[in-house]
Amino acid sequence: MPRLLKWVLGILAVLTVAGLAVFFFIAPAEVERAMNGVIEPPPYSVADRAAELHKTLTVADLHADSLLWGRNLLKKGTRAQVDVPRLIEGNVAVQVFAVVSKTPRGLNIEKNTPDTDNITLLAIAQRWPVKTWTSLKERALYQAERLKAFAAQSGGKLTMIYSRGDLERFLVRRRSEPGIVAGLLALEGAQVLEGDPTNVDVLFDAGYRMMSPTHFFDNEMAGSAHGVKKGGLTEAGREMIERMEARRMIVDVSHGSMAQIDDVLAMSTRPIVVSHTGVRGTCDNGRNLTDDQLRAIAAKGGLVGIGFWDVATCGRAADAIAAAQAYTANLVGAPHVGLGSDFDGAVLVPFDATGMVKITEALMAGGMSDDDIAAVMGGNQVRFLLENLPE
Repeated sequence: MPRLLKWVLGILAVLTVAGLAVFFFIAPAEVERAMNGVIEPPPYSVADRAAELHKTLTVADLHADSLLWGRNLLKKGTRAQVDVPRLIEGNVAVQVFAVVSKTPRGLNIEKNTPDTDNITLLAIAQRWPVKTWTSLKERALYQAERLKAFAAQSGGKLTMIYSRGDLERFLVRRRSEPGIVAGLLALEGAQVLEGDPTNVDVLFDAGYRMMSPTHFFDNEMAGSAHGVKKGGLTEAGREMIERMEARRMIVDVSHGSMAQIDDVLAMSTRPIVVSHTGVRGTCDNGRNLTDDQLRAIAAKGGLVGIGFWDVATCGRAADAIAAAQAYTANLVGAPHVGLGSDFDGAVLVPFDATGMVKITEALMAGGMSDDDIAAVMGGNQVRFLLENLPE
């Protein structure tokens, strides 16, 4: 082989190795850093009274997408928004870890098709098992195992919650060990069923206790608020809801079309949740819930988690989150209001998990009573889970 050709091939080999190293070891972290920003970095300072009240709360967040990214959630990170140490520092007792399986390119809140997928490339870059590259159900099963592994390796800092009894035991333990967190698995979009409602049982057995029919696009089960047709439940979707209720799996209508939400409310026999949303009364756009939807959800004993990002709140600070919570509480009652941050969900938020006290301070500044603050910061979420998780 001529010397020049050997030299060129050597250079190409070096560049290939370097490119692969960037793709597998550098690019995923930089993508996460860019997509999960924090407006005000920690540490956070608040008034003494707010800090003291916050210490007494049982804070619970209904939605974070942290499992999508490749970080070790047992180590305090320097990027993104959530890990176990930061949850503990923020006095978060219960964190719902939602699993994202597919998102379309050009993501928007108006109209998306299911024809493209951002997560495939991320799965490959983060060295997920090969079977996850083509199967959304396998992506869900893999991410569930990741959270279970974190819990097993945490030395008791992270506890998995599958039942009411699990949560009751955790809460008793936390009274004497405040530096612990409970994690609960949820699914963002029933595309993970791969068109088969019987897969509800597979995913329940894997540990999932909450699921939304849709994420950002219409699927075989229902129409999304951000899809093309924006329809209601399909026949398969109705079977899915029936199977979820039979297993006491919580139905989450976040990202649901208006027709989907109406259909779920009409057929459900148990309270539903909207894990992460805004309300049109403070931020008027198609992502957020109308007053009529809030009333209908509350009338069936449901719970609404207010999100932290600007499309949900039309603001970039804790006072906008507090305003949406107060509006909802005034409309349908404080017992139906909670938190649904969407931390690590490819959104820019005012603070990371260590800054939850900022909401407590903003609620106090808005005149909410201490009892209602305790309820919307986590008391309602814990009660809802105790009432609706399997025995």
